[in-house]
Amino acid sequence: MITKDSIIGDVLDKAPEKAKFFFEIGMHCLGCPHSRGETIEQACAVHGADLEALLKKLNGDD
Repeated sequence: MITKDSIIGDVLDKAPEKAKFFFEIGMHCLGCPHSRGETIEQACAVHGADLEALLKKLNGDD
């Protein structure tokens, strides 16, 4: 299960197809070492995205 504390790089290493959900919130810098080290919660805060909505998509609950 992907949580708000999951590290983006870890998520993408295990499931690269989930990158599309990060692109949807305007996070186009997934190759950047800094962004890959962020948590899902940090990415949502920086990009003004709905954390719960993104988690639902990442976990396949949408």
